[in-house]
Amino acid sequence: MAHGYNQLMFKQVSDVTASLFNQNYIASDEISMVTFLAERMGKPVLAEGPAGVGKTELAKAWAAATGRELIRLQCYEGLDESKALYEWEYSKQMLYTQLLRDKVGDVIRSASTLRAAADALGNEENAFFSMRFLLPRPLLRALMSDKPVVLLIDEIDRADAEFEAFLLEILSDFQASIPEIGTIKAKQMPMVLLTSNNTRELSEALKRRALYLFVDYPTPEAELKVVKLRAPELAPQLAQQVVQVVQRLRQLDLKKLPSVAETVDWAKALVAINAEHLDEKTLNHTLSVILKHETDIQRAKRALLNPPSKPRTQ
Repeated sequence: MAHGYNQLMFKQVSDVTASLFNQNYIASDEISMVTFLAERMGKPVLAEGPAGVGKTELAKAWAAATGRELIRLQCYEGLDESKALYEWEYSKQMLYTQLLRDKVGDVIRSASTLRAAADALGNEENAFFSMRFLLPRPLLRALMSDKPVVLLIDEIDRADAEFEAFLLEILSDFQASIPEIGTIKAKQMPMVLLTSNNTRELSEALKRRALYLFVDYPTPEAELKVVKLRAPELAPQLAQQVVQVVQRLRQLDLKKLPSVAETVDWAKALVAINAEHLDEKTLNHTLSVILKHETDIQRAKRALLNPPSKPRTQ
C-alpha cells in the first residue's frame, strides 16, 4: 500500500499560501485550500481553466515547496499506454538473447518439434519480461519512486477519452497493471495534479476521483502582485499600466487572450527597453509580446489607441 498520508507538509491552509509564495507563486484562497486538502486527503487535483493562468506553474511550485521531484506527463492526441506508463526495451532483450544463445540452445535441445521448443522458451519468458527490460515512462516512474513525488498530468483534455479511462486505476488506487509482471503499487503516494484547458468535456468518472479547482485569470490586484514579484525592476506606475492594459485586452474578442505569463514577459520586455510609460510608440512596438495573432494586434490597437468617442450629451 502507498505511504504518505502521515507525511503532512502543511499544518494549515496559510502554510500553503506562504510556501507557494516562497516559490514566486501567488495562490488564491481557493488554490491554497484545494492544495491543502489534496495533501490531507491524498486525492488528485483537477485544475481547469483558460490556458496560461498558472495551472502548470502550480505543480512546479507545489513540488519545489514540498521538496518533491516533479514528474511531468505532457498529454497530446494519440498518447497511449506505451508512452505514458511503460514499454519494453526490445533491443536490450534481443542483445540479452544473443548473449545467452548457448543457454537458449540448452533449453530447447531436447524439444522434438517447433511447438515444443516454443513451449520450452515460454517457460523461461520471465527472464525476458522482467523489470530489467522495463522502461518506465512518467506514470510508472511516479509509482516506483522511493520518495514522494508530484505527478503533473498536463493538458489531459488533449488526450483521447480512451486514455482518460486508462488513468482511472492509477488515480483511484495508485497502482498500474502490467500483464507480463502483474500489479505495481505505488511505493510512496504521489501528489497528482491534472490540468485541463477545457478544450473538451472530461468524464464524470475522472472528476469523481479528483478535487476540482477552477483557475481563472487573476484579479487586477493579484496580477499586479505577480508582475511586481516576477519583474521587480519595473517602475510601480508602469506595472500598474501594464496590468490595466492586459485586463482591458481580456475584455476584447481576441483569438487568444494574453496569459499571465505573457503579462510578465511584457513587463520584462519593458524593463529591457527602459520604458518609462506606455505611450503609443511603446504599445505599437511591444504588443506582439502579449498578442500572437496579427488580427488581435490590430484589434487591440484600435481599442487602445483609437477608443470610440463617447456620445455627446444634449
